Amino acid sequence: MEENVRAGRCVVAVDGPSGSGKSTVSRRLAAGLGARYLDTGAMYRAITWAVLRSGVDLTDAAAVGKVAGEVELRIGTDPQGYGVTVDGVSVDQEIRGSEVTGAVSAVAAVPAVRALLVARQRELIVNAGRIVVEGRDIGAVVAPDADLKVYLTASEAARARRRSAEDAVDVAATAADLARRDRLDSTRKVDPLRQSADAVELDTTELGIDEVVARLRELLTERGVA
Repeated sequence: MEENVRAGRCVVAVDGPSGSGKSTVSRRLAAGLGARYLDTGAMYRAITWAVLRSGVDLTDAAAVGKVAGEVELRIGTDPQGYGVTVDGVSVDQEIRGSEVTGAVSAVAAVPAVRALLVARQRELIVNAGRIVVEGRDIGAVVAPDADLKVYLTASEAARARRRSAEDAVDVAATAADLARRDRLDSTRKVDPLRQSADAVELDTTELGIDEVVARLRELLTERGVA
């Protein structure tokens, strides 16, 4: 990876609701920067998969936290193709299923789960040096000293269209599920979905992926860390 004026360090925090373009934009930006990429949402989904597999009650915070603390979670940081495993089992496909999607907000709201994964995410960030991290609490909680904090957003209709196209499901049903998850994630007591005060907000409703990535590169150049 090429060096920059800050001894190679470049941390980009990309937050925002589902369907705003975080994943595609973050991966492409990371590849262009010669940086690593971290999908924190995949980590919460992996823990959710483990919790569902264990059969514990999702409303039992202690039991959910216990499962999270006992599993071995591994996630790659290659923007060209990362993998997620739980106890040595690849769960790349499983964590994107409807069952996990329906339960992930509840699991992610458990304080013990958040504490565990935030600590792991910070460790991965430090070890990477140059990395683009996407999620819902990156700029505000996980990496408050990031070189660039971005909050991607889009209209509810655009977000529903994008997500339904990815998952091949009904747009109306997708819109309802996104609204449900937004409500849960933005109202949870610990680390709710919110825009960091010093984040740059970028509405992607009318923008293509390349346009968004180009804008982020411009912002990084302005900060001398591109």
